[in-house]
Amino acid sequence: MQDDNNKLLDFDYDQSEMKPIIKVVGVGGGGGNAVETMFAGGSVKDVTFLLCNTDMQALRKSKVPNQLVLGPEITRGLGAGNRPERAQEAAESSREEIKEALTSDGTQMVFLTAGMGGGTGTGAAPVIGRIAMDAGLLTVGIITIPFLFEGRNKILQALRGVKEMRENVDALLVVNNERLRNIYQDLRLDNAFDKADETLTNAARGISDMITRPGRINLDFEDVKTTLKNGGVAIISTGYGEGENRMQKAIDEALNSPLLNNNNIYKARKVLINIYQSNEAPLITEELDPINEFTNKIETGFDNIWGLSTDDSLGQKVAVTVLASGFDLDTTTKSIQSSSSTDKDNNLINTLSSNNDDISRIKEENELISDYYGTDNLERKIFKPTLLKISELDDEDIIGIMEETPTLNRNNKPIEEVRSRKAANAGKFPGTTGGNAMDTGSRNGRSESSPGNSYQTIKF
Repeated sequence: MQDDNNKLLDFDYDQSEMKPIIKVVGVGGGGGNAVETMFAGGSVKDVTFLLCNTDMQALRKSKVPNQLVLGPEITRGLGAGNRPERAQEAAESSREEIKEALTSDGTQMVFLTAGMGGGTGTGAAPVIGRIAMDAGLLTVGIITIPFLFEGRNKILQALRGVKEMRENVDALLVVNNERLRNIYQDLRLDNAFDKADETLTNAARGISDMITRPGRINLDFEDVKTTLKNGGVAIISTGYGEGENRMQKAIDEALNSPLLNNNNIYKARKVLINIYQSNEAPLITEELDPINEFTNKIETGFDNIWGLSTDDSLGQKVAVTVLASGFDLDTTTKSIQSSSSTDKDNNLINTLSSNNDDISRIKEENELISDYYGTDNLERKIFKPTLLKISELDDEDIIGIMEETPTLNRNNKPIEEVRSRKAANAGKFPGTTGGNAMDTGSRNGRSESSPGNSYQTIKF
């Protein structure tokens, strides 16, 4: 009898027997590539994977075991041909198969990854999101929008897809590939899309780790659900810190992530913070002061949940993951645009047309693009070398302007303003150069006193 009671009270569960409750679904080519990266790398733990595509050949090339061909009777497995409406129709025709694939194994949360701008991801992902939500699953979209060099038509198609996604998921994370390019300015072209996949992976891993990694102050699925359910636009970011002020360093790194899309995190309505430490270098209480300072800056009335977990792979480091939601899409679109896009006088009409409807349509399209990419990117730029006078090579004001402004967004207007100001000062105080007078003397045997020798081309 005693043995029977012991069996009844045995709560020592084998973790390997617990089924994952999170499913990562890659839709279309872009989403499929991201899921393939996650699956092959093994960095996103305790989740299952599913690929959905209208292209049967693309699915056959993948090593992800769980796959679903969308609308084979519509596309014959040949893809959507860059037509979102065709992919939408294909997904609608496969509703029952999609629902079965999402719900048959105890899944409670779905990460829906897709690249906006193509056919299948743009058209089918919102349909799959709606099916997941209707089935009662917490549904989070993690999507990318194109690089600028991918072209206007693809960008417009992508941004329309973003709006459709927002209406069909609980929370939406938008990764702007162009922002990745601005942050990682030395990124090689052949690595650009890998960086986008890596960013999607980091977002999915950040959320799944919160749920699956045990902790001293434990977060669970319900905590994440509270933060993301009907959460609007969401952001997630993880930062790492080591050495003196390591917690502050971790917070600063988290707040400089491309996943934030320039959103003002202090305006979030729901915030979940998870802190990671190692047994090798556990936190002391005073190290939590930067967390308190961070939360004190958030506008009043927000919901805050926090946890503390152990990750011995950190060594001497600490990590902080911040998950925030409650941003509306209109605010987010305006925050994503380039911070350098301040010239409201740019001509937004790129195409001449005698048809008023065409002009109105183009204006609307330009406004949509400018929300995400900035008005400066609507027109083709003519890049010219920046010419500095030799006396300006050590001018801190001018060099500072050039160092702080990415080449993509640079123009000579701020430099000319500095020159004009210094010229005016030189007139008020005779005998000063104001940064504009010609240097005299010679270097390497060349006279620098003549105007013909006073400029040098500087490439940045």
